[in-house]
Amino acid sequence: MRFLASRAMALAAGLIAATATLAVPHPASAAAQLVANGTFTGSTTPWAALGQTAIAAEDDRMRVEVTNVVANPWDAMVAAPTTSALNPGRSYTLSFDAYSTVAFTAKATVQYTATPSSNQSLATDVPLTSSSRRYSIPFTAAQASATAAEVTFQLGGSGARPVVRFDNVSLMETQPARPTALYVNPLSNPARWAGEHVNDPAATPIRDDIGNKPIFEWFGGWFTDLTKAVDTYVGSAQAQDRLPMLVAYNIPNRDACAGHSGGGAGDAAGYHAWITEFAKAIGSRHAVVVLEPDGVAAAGCVTRIGKDPEDQYRMLLDATRVLRAEAPNAWVYLDAGNATWIPAAQMAPLLVKSGVANTRGFSVNVSNHITTADSETYAVAVNDHLRTTVGAKAYVIDTSRNGNGPYVDDTPEDNWCNPPGRRLGASPVRQTSGAEYLFWVKVPGDSDGPCGIGGDVPAGSFSPELAMALINGGS
Repeated sequence: MRFLASRAMALAAGLIAATATLAVPHPASAAAQLVANGTFTGSTTPWAALGQTAIAAEDDRMRVEVTNVVANPWDAMVAAPTTSALNPGRSYTLSFDAYSTVAFTAKATVQYTATPSSNQSLATDVPLTSSSRRYSIPFTAAQASATAAEVTFQLGGSGARPVVRFDNVSLMETQPARPTALYVNPLSNPARWAGEHVNDPAATPIRDDIGNKPIFEWFGGWFTDLTKAVDTYVGSAQAQDRLPMLVAYNIPNRDACAGHSGGGAGDAAGYHAWITEFAKAIGSRHAVVVLEPDGVAAAGCVTRIGKDPEDQYRMLLDATRVLRAEAPNAWVYLDAGNATWIPAAQMAPLLVKSGVANTRGFSVNVSNHITTADSETYAVAVNDHLRTTVGAKAYVIDTSRNGNGPYVDDTPEDNWCNPPGRRLGASPVRQTSGAEYLFWVKVPGDSDGPCGIGGDVPAGSFSPELAMALINGGS
């Protein structure tokens, strides 16, 4: 019901293009980039070849040739000093793209230059193949008296002479304080459309009223390199001291009730692997995650295809545990449908069995049009029932399209799908009472599917006509 791969390829390309923004810390309070020239633009300076390696800049990558077969990883390596010393006990993330002409396991380290072999904050295996992929590795800086550091890639011990290419190397510290401002993605669907259609009369209102607002990014199985997509997005937000907002949307039997955004991982094992990669790509960094819109509410519909709803709840429970373990600074909100779908007394126990105790709370009204007041009433009712089990939880409300409330006609079963006469709701904001946040989880202008005033626009594809209808409150 929410999102399909039809717009995801463009998003993936945009996220890859955005990687360069990781090198530009802004504003001053943002996380500083601690690797100089991680994009190897025109040169490899300040990277140095050590032992049996030769390096060169090639197509804005670092080309590293292992010149002789050596036994130890450190006998063929490259290294670069960090731009400032590390802070012992603080969390960091090392990210990079890499591939090799020979499949083998390399090693990446972040180590103190005074005692490199005995004082490594990070020393991790890096399985390289001939396909480029993103690596995102969180770690904690070790205690030491001298904390000037370096990043190394150790490439010996493969039994061969591989050529390895690196790009987009980034090292940033996780902000000690959680960012208060929400991230505005310059590559969101509405922002990108406005930038590509500057002469269209709709470009200015779409940019100003939607594209310049903090909107969630949706992540699912359409990304060939999920780590790259998540890491680039989260890193871009971190570089601006902003809070990134992500939707995890890949549960098997997705959108089981409506079908417009059907798909998801193939089975429970595939979903576990996917959500684990998603969570690890966030790592120790601050983020907000809305977990599986409709995942709980639509679980009952899987009986239509011979599946067991209990399996859906178990997969969600597992996902909450993975996110808690692998992305400890992410505020996760398990989706609870909307105020007109499943009564609060029934929703609360479903949230409990789906792992809401492992999360910060739950989300309501994602991609729907129910008023904020009615959504508040529903969330409070859900919490009344949660109090007797896991305790009341924080909750957030999607206000992206609820400015005029729900659409009502004589076919209520499809009134959620691109209905006419809807309007943008309250802008995203953190609140001091009621809902913890009002969010724009659904991207305004993205279609619900080939229905309503969306015509034949597939789910997840951006439509300027739909966007302008929300801006103007018309059809």
